[in-house]
Amino acid sequence: MKYDIVIIGGGPAGLAAGKAAKQAGADSILILERDHELGGILNQCIHNGFGLHTFKEELTGPEYAERFIDKVCELGIEYKLNTMVMHIEKNKRVVAMNSSDGMFSIEAKSIILAMGCRERPRGSLNIAGYRPAGIFSAGTAQRLVNIEGFMTGREVVILGSGDIGLIMARRMTLEGAKVKAVAELMPYSGGLKRNIVQCLDDYGIPLKLSHTVVDIRGKERVTGVTIAEVDENFKPIAGTEEDFDCDTLLLSVGLIPENELSKEIGIEMNPVTNGPLVNDRLETSCEGVFACGNVLHVHDLVDYVSEEAALAGKNAARYVKKGSGAKAEQNITIEGKNGVRYTVPSTVNPELMEDFVTVRFRVGGVYKDRYISVKLDGEEIIRRKRPVMAPSEMEDIKLHKAKLCEKPEAKSITISIEEG
Repeated sequence: MKYDIVIIGGGPAGLAAGKAAKQAGADSILILERDHELGGILNQCIHNGFGLHTFKEELTGPEYAERFIDKVCELGIEYKLNTMVMHIEKNKRVVAMNSSDGMFSIEAKSIILAMGCRERPRGSLNIAGYRPAGIFSAGTAQRLVNIEGFMTGREVVILGSGDIGLIMARRMTLEGAKVKAVAELMPYSGGLKRNIVQCLDDYGIPLKLSHTVVDIRGKERVTGVTIAEVDENFKPIAGTEEDFDCDTLLLSVGLIPENELSKEIGIEMNPVTNGPLVNDRLETSCEGVFACGNVLHVHDLVDYVSEEAALAGKNAARYVKKGSGAKAEQNITIEGKNGVRYTVPSTVNPELMEDFVTVRFRVGGVYKDRYISVKLDGEEIIRRKRPVMAPSEMEDIKLHKAKLCEKPEAKSITISIEEG
């Protein structure tokens, strides 16, 4: 079995990458999806707010996914559902299995990694207490309520203010549950500002910043939790404990890119994002293997996932036709400093790049009235004021080819947060 491009993951990133690769001239493309339908996480996101950038209209998650699924079918892109990828070899041979084909292998000229991300489990949180029923990750609860039709509880406390947790606070309220509080370890929310307003403030749900769960009560089923304030070292402060009777605890404490396959083939990883290091073409350290979407770094908007995936798809198609063509010595490294936690991409090649490259990054704290400063070998080439920057919302800047080509010997780009 041979294909020009094999895409691992049939969620929003995989679908957008497939569409772009086909439109860029790739002849044979195969999408491998482990679920029983295409669309990924969008299928359980029945709330609106998707597509404002991509389609200039407000859609639900399934509606947004359907636009891309329809296009994949229209373009004749092949896909296999209920298929688990077991192994990827360095020569781009993909080993997968499903119930109809058994174990099979595919020879690919290029691979696009689009496996998405998973939620951080309770086991990584070190919360004291028993392990009763009634503890769910927010995404699991979302699937149970929105797709399976099961109500997970009636009295709810949520730990973590990630976007899924905020959205589930509203969803559970609309289904008749009482959400008693959302506790957040950090002194700022992990979700978008609009979700705090629309999902918590509009329903009178309290958000307790710098708080965490210190105890879970109940043996067979959760009967209550204890929340306490934490100090600057995230240690609970004695005497600040507050008890809540509840039958459900939802965890929205972060997302982890699904990169077991990436690590297996020796792709160089970013320790901050837990995703692959990529160049401006979204190519990983393994030639011809590209990455996009939440497997690369966790996004706040699916529109940006689609935009990024389209770039990966186009460049994978170009690679199939022309090869990589990149030389390591031509690359300019991109580094985040002074509040910038990471950048995607981490290198750029002015000779091979498009007219401009969008660099996305997140900051490490809440900043007000600061500047984003971009320096090329120490010389500032971009300075942009931002009224507010927060870790929950991705920032981006555009590097223009013409500007980079003015300094052909340049070796580094730094992006930092600076005062006026």
